[in-house]
Amino acid sequence: MAFVLLASVIGLVTVLYGLCTIGRRPSSYPPGPPTLPLIGNLHQMPSKKAHLQLQKWAEEYGPIYSLILGTKVMIVLSSDKAVKDLLDKRSTIYSSRPEMYLGQIISGGLRMLLMEYGETWRMIRKMVHNILNIKAARSYVPYQDLENKQMLCDLLEKPDAFIDHIRRYANSLTTQMVFGFRTISTDDPKFKQLFEGFEKFSLLTSTTTAQLVDLFPLLKKLPDALLPLRKYAKKLHEREKELYVGHWMNVKKAIKNGSAKPCFCVDLVKAQDLEGFSDDLAGYVSGSLLEAGSDTTSATLIGFVQAMVISPDVQKRAQEEIDRVCGDRLPSMEDEPRLQYIRGCVKESLRWMPTDILGVPHAVIRDDEYMGYQIPKGAGVMWNVWAIHMDPNRHPNPRAFDPSRYADDLQTAAEAALNPDPSKRDHFVFGAGRRNCQGMHIAERSLFLGISRMLWAFDFGKAADADGREITPDIDKLTEGLLVQPQPFRCRITPRSERHVRRIREEWDACLPLLDKDMQWREVPKGMAFSTYTPDM
Repeated sequence: MAFVLLASVIGLVTVLYGLCTIGRRPSSYPPGPPTLPLIGNLHQMPSKKAHLQLQKWAEEYGPIYSLILGTKVMIVLSSDKAVKDLLDKRSTIYSSRPEMYLGQIISGGLRMLLMEYGETWRMIRKMVHNILNIKAARSYVPYQDLENKQMLCDLLEKPDAFIDHIRRYANSLTTQMVFGFRTISTDDPKFKQLFEGFEKFSLLTSTTTAQLVDLFPLLKKLPDALLPLRKYAKKLHEREKELYVGHWMNVKKAIKNGSAKPCFCVDLVKAQDLEGFSDDLAGYVSGSLLEAGSDTTSATLIGFVQAMVISPDVQKRAQEEIDRVCGDRLPSMEDEPRLQYIRGCVKESLRWMPTDILGVPHAVIRDDEYMGYQIPKGAGVMWNVWAIHMDPNRHPNPRAFDPSRYADDLQTAAEAALNPDPSKRDHFVFGAGRRNCQGMHIAERSLFLGISRMLWAFDFGKAADADGREITPDIDKLTEGLLVQPQPFRCRITPRSERHVRRIREEWDACLPLLDKDMQWREVPKGMAFSTYTPDM
């Protein structure tokens, strides 16, 4: 009897000791803000504008610090060197993802962005690399050129709807590459569903509830009535699956009967025939490309428009360079080497308004050590994009939009990401290590054409209110969520001259013979990098 009582006491003490250690920061971990028992730093995590608090902690605790979040650990990297040393140089163990329970429910466990590092992720990455590598990216310029010219015409007709026009530009380029069709109108319901759905995904995955469920796994056992966001996540998945798998099934049928345009899904069909993966996975592979290609490029261009409204001196200098090099014609990709200030506008747009403001956390798959600190297996690892971009030692006067920072930077984003000197990397929007964005070559070209041609064609100024007073956009008002952009703002967009208006219309008129009655390509331009993928046998 005494033995049973002693064992019970020991068991109780062990449980109580285990509970007392939850929320504590071991002395071997990187430093961080003071913790409370059980919850750690949870009480200090802001529900809004988290990037500002994480930046403040970086200033206080240094380039690597830790947050104890209930039962989980988040390591925060806030310097270019720390990101290079861990996520790049040790990518073999820093390329997985922490669990995002509600995000995975929305995604059906199939979204590449959230997928753990493993065989399925590597198979998908190889397929995607085939259409997004640097050689392939050069072949898509005809798509970018045509979609850009429609965007200029749309801005002439309805300048107040500039956000929708920019989104259609990025989206239509991606639908052509992935599915073989153009998005011709911002009224397209599937176009609207994509952006609305991804915004809801981004918001839900960053809610306090979503974080609590990840940090206290017992909460997963709650019924939907007590965890209503899970029920909401399931509904979002139904809508998302309908869109992504619907796109896939339509193009798969067209590929099988020989009526499809060349596109990435041709390669995806070949891979499915050999590998035997599901239509749901194929839908999410192609759908993930659609959302990635549509969102980041458009959000960055929207941020650029805001920057031009508040930085008229930058706008003037950029237009002077374009006029000097291009004169009366539209800028083209061939002009890029001679438009260094515009190249700087592209890089500065990505630095100044980073869409993945805190990155998507990585996860370390085994215990590691850095700067004398222990990094435990399973810890989330956040690359604090905002803090790095806004470090005044790296970028003096960081909240100013200043393309001249890159006057001597001739690197592409991919070259900068591979530069062994992390201080020479231009920005961190495209990720790190094996999770680097494969579409960065295409995104850079889309941004260059978008920025250079909008500046060639239009002046951007402050809109006026009902009393005629100018409205200055608030650059600190950002949307919330996993991925961010400026909150909707008003601006005044006007053609630079009637000569520019005529040229825009002439350029678009010259594109029309390339399109059929449904405004789709009659024939896909030659040289596209499709139908070249060979699955591993």
